[in-house]
Amino acid sequence: MGLFKGGSRSSALADKLREGIEPAIAGEELKGACLSTQAGMTKGRMVAIGVTEHHLVLQPMTRKWQPDGPAILLAPGQIASASANGSGGLGSRLTSLLMDDAQITLRLKTIDGQSWKLMMMSGSGLFGGLGGGETQKQGVEALAAWFAAADEGN
Repeated sequence: MGLFKGGSRSSALADKLREGIEPAIAGEELKGACLSTQAGMTKGRMVAIGVTEHHLVLQPMTRKWQPDGPAILLAPGQIASASANGSGGLGSRLTSLLMDDAQITLRLKTIDGQSWKLMMMSGSGLFGGLGGGETQKQGVEALAAWFAAADEGN
């Protein structure tokens, strides 16, 4: 079944994201999920972003909505730096940027040197329905809340 066949787009997206992320988070509750595109030198790929209480889950996905390799689970202590739309830090500024902009570029660098440039829609605004709608909006809100909680823990 394709993403937009039958049912609402938002619930179909939620189902696809959940199917891709939940196998990697055994024992943790999925608080939200959103879809992003990872920018690369020669190509991009879909990356599902899952949010649990203790982890961000980055799950590369194929065009057929299947996991493409193992998921990356990141705890707050594993993130060396994070920025949204060019503004850095794990604090409230990053959280507000995630919530305020229609298009978001999230850059993550882990303590082991991995870098992620993830572009996503916020799910709100004029084109919100085309950018994942309510599922995407809730996932971005969960992502912002996770960064806010990570900042409070530091």
